[in-house]
Amino acid sequence: MLSSLKRNPDNTGVGQTTPVRYILSWVWWPLLFTICMGVTAFGFSIKDPAYMPYLCFNGAYAFLIISLLFLERKFPHEAKWTEPDGQTWANIAHTLTSKGTTQVLLAVNTYIGANMLSGGEGGLLGMHLWPSHWPMWGQVVFAVVASEFMLYWAHRTAHEIMPIWRFHAVHHSVGKLWIVNTGRFHFIDSVYSIVLGILPLIALGASMEVVMWLGAVTAFIGMLTHCNVEMRFGPISWIFNTPELHRWHHSKRLREGNMNYGENVMCWDFVFGTYFNEDRRPPKNIGITTHMPDTFKEQIVWPFLSKRRQNEIASAYPSTFSANKKNHQVEAIESAE
Repeated sequence: MLSSLKRNPDNTGVGQTTPVRYILSWVWWPLLFTICMGVTAFGFSIKDPAYMPYLCFNGAYAFLIISLLFLERKFPHEAKWTEPDGQTWANIAHTLTSKGTTQVLLAVNTYIGANMLSGGEGGLLGMHLWPSHWPMWGQVVFAVVASEFMLYWAHRTAHEIMPIWRFHAVHHSVGKLWIVNTGRFHFIDSVYSIVLGILPLIALGASMEVVMWLGAVTAFIGMLTHCNVEMRFGPISWIFNTPELHRWHHSKRLREGNMNYGENVMCWDFVFGTYFNEDRRPPKNIGITTHMPDTFKEQIVWPFLSKRRQNEIASAYPSTFSANKKNHQVEAIESAE
C-alpha cells in the first residue's frame, strides 16, 4: 500500500517538458474542481429565486464540459485517445438514459418517497441520526464518505459478481477515456449504484440540500475522472478519485483493473486494500477482453443474452473472438495468482 503512495510525478501526461505545461498539469484538476464547487456554493447560498442552485450547478457543469473538451485537444494525456472510436453517439445515448434523466429522477423520487414513509428528518431508521446541527460543509463531507461506502461496494460487486458485471462491462468496453464516456453506463448498472449510494443518506435522514450537494460533487469528480487531459496529482490522489487512478481501473489486467473502486474519494479503497497506483505509466490499451457490440441498442440488450448466445455472436468476429479466448486464459492465470 505504501509503495502506491510513492510515485514519480512525471509518470503522467504525454512527456511534455516545457515549464508552462508542467506547471499547468498540476493546476488543472484543483482549479477546475474549485471553480465548479465555488459556483455551486454561490447558487446554494441564494434562496430566492428558487431555481438559482440548479442554474449555478448546471452553469458550472457546462463550464467544466467546455473546459475539458478544450484541454483534451490542447493538453491530451494520451494522443491516441483523441482519435475517433465510433462510440460517441452510443456514449451520449447511455448518458442520456442512465446518468441524465434516470439518475436525477431516481435520486429525487427515491429520497422524497422514503421521507414520506419514514417521517422526514428521522430517516428510515426514525432515530434522527443525521448531524443536521453541523455546518453544511461538514454535512457534505460526511455525506460523501458515508455514501462512498455503499458506492464502493456497489462498484466492487459489479466487478466480482458475474451477473452484475454483465451490465458494468458496457462502461469498461471503451478503448479510450474522455469526458464523453463519463456517463456510459447501462441503465441497470446505474440504477444499482444510485440506489445503494443514496441509502445511507435516506437511512440517516439527510436533507435534500445535502443530497443535491452529493449529486454535484459526484458529477464534477466523475467528469474530471474520465477526462483525457495531461494532469499531475501527488497527494490529491490519496484523497480523491483522479484520472491517474481511474486509468488503472480501466486496465485489461485484473490486478490493475479490479482496483480503485472509489467513486469520489479513496478512503474505502485504503481500508479494504484496493488502492492501486504503481510508479509507472498507466496502460493506454484499455477495455475488456470480451466482445461488446458497437451500437447503443445492441449494448442495452447484450447483458440480457445468455453466455452461449453472446459467444455465437462474438464468433462472427474471428480475430476478436480468438484474441478474447487468449486474454481470458491470461486473466484466469493472473486471477489465480
